[in-house]
Amino acid sequence: METHKIILQGGGEHARVVLDSLLTLGHKVTALFDPKYSGDLFGVPQRGSYDPEFEPHAKAVVAIGNNAVRKRVAVVTKHTFTNVIHPSAIVSSFASLGTGNMLLQGSIVQAQCKLGNHVIINTGATIDHDCVIEDFVHIAPGAVLCGCVSIGEGSFIGAGSVIIPGKRVGAWATVGAGAVVIQDVPDYAVVVGNPARIIRYEKS
Repeated sequence: METHKIILQGGGEHARVVLDSLLTLGHKVTALFDPKYSGDLFGVPQRGSYDPEFEPHAKAVVAIGNNAVRKRVAVVTKHTFTNVIHPSAIVSSFASLGTGNMLLQGSIVQAQCKLGNHVIINTGATIDHDCVIEDFVHIAPGAVLCGCVSIGEGSFIGAGSVIIPGKRVGAWATVGAGAVVIQDVPDYAVVVGNPARIIRYEKS
């Protein structure tokens, strides 16, 4: 396995899991950039605000769980992005991935899935065949996307939720934890419950 020098944008809770994955993979993580944190995390120095001149040949990951913030930070990051795929993740050789993605412990991505950029497939989430996940989506722990589901940019799919085959969740929508989605979800909608129902719309 080829290893790289890597920097992380982000130093909060999600960054801890991503950093743990990178260290497990044997990468040399040289810095975490986040103005809210100082000191070190797992022995890696937290260097405050992002420095685009720091180790310019290092790869970068935006390890921020909030989709809108992750997008804002990714846009201003000058380093080349890389994917993080934990050794316990199962990823079909017939799936396609963009860059900057984080596939964390125990996640599954099946054949002919297409992931965009800066997507989080969190702990134990399952993405079945032929799903399409656009940029800056976060699939939370234990969520299940059945076959042929599509998820629009920036959407959040809550922990333990289920989306039945062939449904679409629009851009910047939120599926609440434990929800069961049996109908398409419009852009910006927030849905909860079993079956999932719209409770409000949130513009990003």
